[in-house]
Amino acid sequence: MQREIRKKAAVYSILAVLLATILGAVCLNFGIRPLLPPISVSALSTFSSYEELENYLNVAQKTPYYYLEISESPRIPLPSGVIPSSQYVADVLGGVDVFSAVPKGGPEYSVSSPEYSGTNVQVAGVDEADLVKTDGEYLYVVSGNNVTILKAYPAEDAEILSQISLNGTLRGVFINGNRLAVFGESYFYQPVEAYVTEIIIRLNETTISPAPQMLVSPYPFYSTSSETFVKVYDVSNRTNPILIRDVTTNGTYFSSRMIGDYVYAVTSQPTLWRDSGVILPMIISLNETKIIQPTEIYYSNVSDNSYEFTTIVAFNLKLNETEPEHKTFLLGSASCVYVSLNNIYITMQKQEFFETSWTETTPVYRVHIQDGEIECEAKGEVPGRVLNQFSMDEYGEYFRIATTIGQTWSPDNPSRNNLYVLNMSLGIIGKLEGLALTEEIYSARFMGDKFYLVTFRQKDPFFVIDLSNPFEPKVLGYLIITGFSDYLHPYDENYIIGVGKEGSNVKLSLFDVTNVTAPAEKAKFIVEAEWSDSTVLREEGGHKAFLFDKSKQLLVIPVSMNWAIVKDEYYTKGFWQGAYVFNITLSDGFVLRGNVTHQENGVSEWESGGYWVNRALYIDDVLYTISNKKVKMNDLETLEEINEVELP
Repeated sequence: MQREIRKKAAVYSILAVLLATILGAVCLNFGIRPLLPPISVSALSTFSSYEELENYLNVAQKTPYYYLEISESPRIPLPSGVIPSSQYVADVLGGVDVFSAVPKGGPEYSVSSPEYSGTNVQVAGVDEADLVKTDGEYLYVVSGNNVTILKAYPAEDAEILSQISLNGTLRGVFINGNRLAVFGESYFYQPVEAYVTEIIIRLNETTISPAPQMLVSPYPFYSTSSETFVKVYDVSNRTNPILIRDVTTNGTYFSSRMIGDYVYAVTSQPTLWRDSGVILPMIISLNETKIIQPTEIYYSNVSDNSYEFTTIVAFNLKLNETEPEHKTFLLGSASCVYVSLNNIYITMQKQEFFETSWTETTPVYRVHIQDGEIECEAKGEVPGRVLNQFSMDEYGEYFRIATTIGQTWSPDNPSRNNLYVLNMSLGIIGKLEGLALTEEIYSARFMGDKFYLVTFRQKDPFFVIDLSNPFEPKVLGYLIITGFSDYLHPYDENYIIGVGKEGSNVKLSLFDVTNVTAPAEKAKFIVEAEWSDSTVLREEGGHKAFLFDKSKQLLVIPVSMNWAIVKDEYYTKGFWQGAYVFNITLSDGFVLRGNVTHQENGVSEWESGGYWVNRALYIDDVLYTISNKKVKMNDLETLEEINEVELP
């Protein structure tokens, strides 16, 4: 009897497998995406001891690193806003910065609030820290090492309510109801009183033999270090912000996001030795310092050319007394971060010498996040290097990533561009390789099952790529035009806005992709000058300087320009910086309505830095432009000035 039951069970199991296989084939045939099995185990391991961590770094790391023998001399904070560099240490401290010599790789609001614009983010529901935030009534402005809170609405009554001054370099803020989160970095330097030894690692040998060498210098040595802080303030009373939480980690600020009430911060710390020991990551919260032990540090047993501790910290802005969640990973040097509602994707830039040439790959790690929980669930790797966060996207159960491999100038290894589709296990399931030989990616944008790509060297191919079948991406059409686009933004499902350059001037393009096989440039606008530029193009995270609202037919970007002036046979330069305000419609394209500047008349380019407009937003029918020293308010329709507030 038992034998019969076992036979039937075996037959049913075989039938179940066959049925699953048939259903999978049917799904693929009809373009239905099969669900992937959940991943229940971590993709990484942890170290069993400090000795294992140290041995791993000695064996795996294939680039020189440094031992620092430092006495217990106190750390000296650098001035606020100063980011340490070799030049700073040489000029100001009169020494050599050892650390910088280490090789590295590559809302709850009132229903009566007026309508207002938020930060231009990549993923809906995933907020990105920025230099300016608004809740429709107040502005929270980062300028220098200050956060200024202004009563902004109504514009006629705008005034400064309070200011938070911090020691450090501020990276951005979030506002969530009555909670204000401020991100920044503090830098320190410390004299090295003993000596520095360099570990020489030979790439062609299987064993590593440390070869200490005294580094002789006529200057004293200094080590510089950094800490990333997140300070949370209760701003129920905007005239008196109260600090209610302070979370600090060692390392530099890399990225951050806010999803619902949870804030996620990513920091990066190089692997360094001090007093003959590895400097371990730490977290300071609720007045307690916690050293992250090796048994808590996750790693992938894959060699890299550089290693860093990447720490993700998460906490609820509304719960003051809870310990932050955190995970620390020993990975390669982080290059980009993309965040969806449920996952953080961290990429590394990796180069290895293989036989007679260098190979270039991008390792990718998927870290699942939910209500502050953090778990690394998958790891993978694709050929090439990633430009920025817009080269990545999560869609359904797939992760898409575009890379460039090779160099535009190399006849032996010319650049080409690739697109890869990965499953949630980060295994490649589809790819499109070899696009635009001798060119490299300048901008990318994923929109549902379409991908728009701009490459450039001497011409600008604008590609439309179909991803409806993730297993077989294909080019639907392309357009070759003059200039290039550094940033792509959806106007709607059939039109794409591009911001870039033509020659030496800023160029706006409106791409028509209604016919995907024959995309067209429907409209363009060039900021004519000897040269012109925009923060949208130059700044890391420049997309945050881009203000677009289709319902208002509104487009605003910061612009700077230079032009030649010939007077009395003398050649001089004219300079202007401010915000260009456009109407944008399908019928008329880009229509310049006017501009707003914070500059005083006759102020030169170098004297006007504090008055460079770097952000714009609207509240109701008022346009707000923000520089480091001023907030100006203009009527959104007429652009007539309403008010302005000087920032301290």
